[in-house]
Amino acid sequence: MFELRDYQTETINRIYQSMRQGHRRIIVQQPPRTGKTVIMAEIARKTTSKGNRVMFIIHRKEVLNQAKETFKVQEVDMSLATMGMVQTLTRQVARLPAPQLILVDEAHHALAKAYQRILQAFPKAYVLYFTATPIRTGHKQLDLIADDLIVGQSIKWLTQHGFLAPFKYYGLGDIDRSKLRKAHGDYSSDSMNEAISHQIYGHIVDQYQRLAKGKQAVVYCHSIASAKEVTKKFHEAGITAEEIDGGTDKKVRDKLVQQFRDQQLTILVNVNLFTEGVDLPNVDCVIMARPTSSLALYLQFSMRCLNPREGKTAIIIDHVDNFLNFGLPNNDRDWNEAIKTSDKRKQPKQDNGPAICQCKFCFGAFYRKEMQDSCCPLCGHRLDPEKKDYKIVNVDLQEIKENQAIKRRKQMVNKILEDQVMANVADKTPGQLTTLKELQAYAKLHNYSPGWAWYQFKNRRKH
Repeated sequence: MFELRDYQTETINRIYQSMRQGHRRIIVQQPPRTGKTVIMAEIARKTTSKGNRVMFIIHRKEVLNQAKETFKVQEVDMSLATMGMVQTLTRQVARLPAPQLILVDEAHHALAKAYQRILQAFPKAYVLYFTATPIRTGHKQLDLIADDLIVGQSIKWLTQHGFLAPFKYYGLGDIDRSKLRKAHGDYSSDSMNEAISHQIYGHIVDQYQRLAKGKQAVVYCHSIASAKEVTKKFHEAGITAEEIDGGTDKKVRDKLVQQFRDQQLTILVNVNLFTEGVDLPNVDCVIMARPTSSLALYLQFSMRCLNPREGKTAIIIDHVDNFLNFGLPNNDRDWNEAIKTSDKRKQPKQDNGPAICQCKFCFGAFYRKEMQDSCCPLCGHRLDPEKKDYKIVNVDLQEIKENQAIKRRKQMVNKILEDQVMANVADKTPGQLTTLKELQAYAKLHNYSPGWAWYQFKNRRKH
């Protein structure tokens, strides 16, 4: 059996307390990488030990198989457990034995018709909705199907107590986010193709070697074509890498995942696979080459590398500026507000938490309060004096007042007319610049100090 951590035991006790208070449909929020399957297995063990039936619902086969193994290790009476994918259980619902308790994993999906068909078939059952992110796209939220919320320990607390690894976060900006368009709850594949810079593939390898050389990494791509291109670039650099996606033969996929676990493979490039549930314990670096408008996906992406180990500091490399949408992974979030269904006409403004800065030398993203003597906490370089009119600062994107934007745009137009090199770099990101002259033109165009260009050029020559 698994030995439960104190915070897991506390969560279980709070669940039973909520049940004693009369709640029957309870959301249980637990951050990624904190063992919510173990919590569910322990609750299932307690339930079946009293002769009561339990049902477990999930939407991915890989997660289902892992959950079954966890339930067996935890000594759940499997003869009293119905465990299956929602796609299967919803077709068989009329023939299923009635459970006293239903456990829904990744429950931010639970408003979907397939889930609701199952839950409505067993109105007398207690239902526990487990999720790291109890929030959905659109205005309908989980308060429509739940009567209580139990919030787990914060990511900051879990990090401070050694249950998650600390991390460094870098944003590279190889994307034009203005071109992104939503479809079916996230950005469309076509818009991601258009928005992501073609130079990103080389940059991914360059920045991996600069920031995380030798570390085992998982790369998240938005398409099979982009994943194969990234893999090719790693191969050209002499780094072991393999690409897997939903179309990869299961035996091949399992073999490659095992090679990664055995540290025989450095880079796993994937498309929509390593998100919810799949266990990869030795990931030390995550590379996001796929933008998302889903907080659930963002946290699954970014926190994949936070399994703790003595002395470990994880590296998160964000080539598509997801942090501009969501802040950093360890932002404190108000889940009580998140589960409330809002009026379609009154969508609340998204709050990304504390003010975030980005260093224009190392591209590290961090909370402004972490600066010491106006210096970047990641590389030590002195930053420009703090501005008062923006919340998130990015080397390419910063929120500024409207009159400042007009004035700045006029200045940029004049400078571009004066210098053809500036015209060539005006629409590029820093990662796309190759020569010292281009870096100097970019620095002048964006009012950076002359030292910025020299530092960037010198640093790139080292790598």
